[in-house]
Parts: sequence; C-alpha cells; structure tokens
Amino acid sequence: MLGEFKDRRAEEAYLAAYDEVAKHWPARELDVETRYGPTRVRTSGDAGPPVVLLPGGMGTSLSWYPHVAELAAAHRVYAVDTIGEPGRSRQTRPITDDAEYADWLSDVLDGLGHDRVLLAGVSTGGRHALGLAARGSSRVAAVVAIEPSGFAAIGSSFIWWSLREIVRWFDPRPRAAVRRTFRPLLFGALKFRAQLPPPRLFTDDELRAITVPVRLLLAEHSVIHPARDVEQRVKHLNPLFDVEIVPRTTHALPLQRPELVTARILTAAVA
Repeated sequence: MLGEFKDRRAEEAYLAAYDEVAKHWPARELDVETRYGPTRVRTSGDAGPPVVLLPGGMGTSLSWYPHVAELAAAHRVYAVDTIGEPGRSRQTRPITDDAEYADWLSDVLDGLGHDRVLLAGVSTGGRHALGLAARGSSRVAAVVAIEPSGFAAIGSSFIWWSLREIVRWFDPRPRAAVRRTFRPLLFGALKFRAQLPPPRLFTDDELRAITVPVRLLLAEHSVIHPARDVEQRVKHLNPLFDVEIVPRTTHALPLQRPELVTARILTAAVA
C-alpha cells in the first residue's frame, strides 16, 4: 500500500500549509524520478561540494530552512521530501523494507548527478543515510546523522515524549517562532496515513561495513536510544564514527541547537 492523506480536503490543506512555509525559503525545485515515484527536491546555492539533507519522520525538506542560508553560502544544497511521507514527493510503489529505502535514496542521488555528496539526516533521515552508506554507495562521501533511529527499539518513552512535544507546538511565545511557522504543517501531517516498513535495527556487520566518515550527533536525553551505549558500540565497531553527545538536549536536538547542527554539517563537508 501507498502512503496517503485520509481525504482530498486534508491533502489540500496540508499542501497549502506546505506552500506557506516554503515562502520562508525561496529555492529552486525539481522532481527526481525514482523507481518508487517522483521525489521533490529543493535546492539552494550554486557552488561548493554538494550536501543532501534528509528530514525526520513526517517532516519535509522544509524542516531544513533554518539551516539552509548558511549551508548554501558555501555549498550546493539539496533538501529532499522523503517518499512515502507527507510532502510533495509522489509515491507510486510500496516500500517494504530499509533495503528498498536505500534503493530509493540511491535513485535520488543518481538523479542529482554528483559523483559524491555529503548526506545529512535527522532521525529516520539519519537512518536512511547510514543505511545507504552501509550498502557501499559510491556516491556517499560522508554522513552526518543527527539522532538517527535504528540503534534501539522505539518504546513508550518516545511516545510520551512525542505527546509532550505536540503540546509544545501550541506555545505562542515569541521564542517559539520556528514552531509557530511549522505548526500548520505538523498538524496537517497527522492526517497522513503512512505505510512504512517495520523499523529494524542496525546489525554490527552493517555498521562495520561503512567505509566513509560518519559524524553522529546524539542528544544527552534522547528517548530513542541510550546515547552513551550507542557511542560505545559504534566506536568499538568502526573507527570512522565520530560521536558527539550534546548536553541538555532531547530528540528535538535540531530545534534546540540549530546552530550546532549547521556547524557540524559545515565542518563535515570540508573535512
């Protein structure tokens, strides 16, 4: 089955909210053909090594707009709407496992046409980036994975954290400007019926198979994995992993420390 909105009205409202948020980030748009359907990519910047940005679950390319101005000053930046999730990509074929997500992402990179790119992803986007690197894609030069899933089973702590986060999205205070901007998009996405493959965890062999530098940004108070355990595991398995545990942060790390996330992508891109 394919991901879809519960009805036409929900889809139209969501896309209207999408277009409103897009006004904060004027960008060139292109649709890259893949075996799972056309994938919408927003691109900024004209020069410099290419950086491809993958959003978290139920997010879109637009979630990267707080970072893109600084990134695009030195790089050609591509931000992707993940296939099978809300956004302007159009899924035409089911994705049944992580290997097929790797095939989709490989198609996207082939369509962009660069020999090698830096892949940066948040949460499920980080998992997709690591998954493609583990399969030995020649187009991946390095990975920045911010709070990636795939290291521990998602449990009740994440569900309770998610409910508290939804409440925070109603915060009307000025310091929550980014949350106010994305609020209509977030709540519109709740009416999308995703048909995603069951989550699976990285094996030791997969993590050992990665042959490019990986910068892993983990939240001190993550609710999807014990950060210290992840750090010890990947350092034991693969010397190419550079792990940073960010103090006083949760799985919302990109919202809590956007300047740090941007800086780490920039330094990884020139390493």
